[in-house]
Amino acid sequence: MSDEEDSDNVSNLVESSHVVQVKLADLQANPDSPLYSVKSFEDLGLKSELLKGLYDMKFTKPSKIQERALPLLLSNPPKNMIGQSQSGTGKTAAFVLTMLSRIDPEIKSPQAICLAPTRELVRQILDVASQMGKFSNITMAAAVKDTYSRNMKMTEQLIVGTPGTTMDLTQRRQIDPRHVKIFVLDEADNMLDLNGLGDHSIRAKNMMPKNCQVVLFSATFPEVVRSYAARFAPNANEISLKQEELSVDGIKQFYMDCNSEEHKYEVLCSLYNLLTISQSIIFCRVSDTYIYLRKDDCASLTNQHCLQRKDTADEIARRMSEDGHSVVSLHGSLDSVERDAVMDAFRKGESKVLITTNVVARGIDILQVTLVINYDMPLTRDGKADAETYLHRIGRTGRFGRTGVSINFVHDRASWLQMREMEEIFQRPITKVPTDDWEEVERLLKKAM
Repeated sequence: MSDEEDSDNVSNLVESSHVVQVKLADLQANPDSPLYSVKSFEDLGLKSELLKGLYDMKFTKPSKIQERALPLLLSNPPKNMIGQSQSGTGKTAAFVLTMLSRIDPEIKSPQAICLAPTRELVRQILDVASQMGKFSNITMAAAVKDTYSRNMKMTEQLIVGTPGTTMDLTQRRQIDPRHVKIFVLDEADNMLDLNGLGDHSIRAKNMMPKNCQVVLFSATFPEVVRSYAARFAPNANEISLKQEELSVDGIKQFYMDCNSEEHKYEVLCSLYNLLTISQSIIFCRVSDTYIYLRKDDCASLTNQHCLQRKDTADEIARRMSEDGHSVVSLHGSLDSVERDAVMDAFRKGESKVLITTNVVARGIDILQVTLVINYDMPLTRDGKADAETYLHRIGRTGRFGRTGVSINFVHDRASWLQMREMEEIFQRPITKVPTDDWEEVERLLKKAM
């Protein structure tokens, strides 16, 4: 493949075969009007330096979601938006371009603020903004733990941060929100979850000017969150796809029937050579769990195994490393420096296998990832199958129109039923891969990858 062909592929976003559904806040307006759709970035009336930044990033034309979203996002006077579209369709570029377009370079104060659920996603969004705005004089900064001084004011014009830190900085007047024109929530369903980040997100939004544009974007919006989002961003234009249309067609889904928790670990180790063909992410349960430790880790005990409470991702990484496999782990209990170092090494391809919790389930784009493993099926707080998290997890592969593979480990009736529920919800087959014929496993998965 030539460099030119490769760069074209990188810029090609997922082309959804489904019609983008548009619901305008102005019920008298026609959503199918040419006013609300563009076929080229030149049609948007962008500043020349932003247009230059887009082309430098190899964006040649708007994706399906961008065709419909950008004219609405950039319209004047600004209107709120609630946007839903599958992973890899260009949501980030759409709201980043809008943020950059709203900024007046002459005002040396925050004018665009975006909140995201994790520092990893904050850093990624800021990287997109830096690339897109590289030919402008717009200043940018991250509002995450350990990246700012206690008493220093943040005067950067574009700020991307986590909800708690951004709220804290605003309360302490290190961020002056008076000139903020646009307030964005990425992974908005997660950010408006009132059992999670919702409280901080609401407080941060309440500190913004009443007339600032509010933009919510996510791949999934459960009904309970969607109704609240409409109150968070009143009179918003809406762009959405039906949930069953959000499963990425380029991802081939498989499952492996294991007979125990310990067998899951053995199967994972057996898959190691396939995991390192490109890069892979292994998702484990979020909460701490009881895991098996080897006898030599429990010198005072005579039994073959003992039980200890420890983070699953870290423990699996430890065991695999001891068995001679090169892996890294990422989870919320690591400190900021450790998390950044792990993520940077994985982005650069220095590490091939990342074992993690839901820290990177949402929004992280790493083109080389071709395989995602659900070591543990994702569950809601009440123990039910979590369709939204499942979709976000498998969406880490098959990015930007590429093919990808996801494998679910099932080891008991509960995990079997959870996997079947995903198959039913997304109306996509999940094919069995044997765990007793490794030649067949390699043939099936290499063909899919």
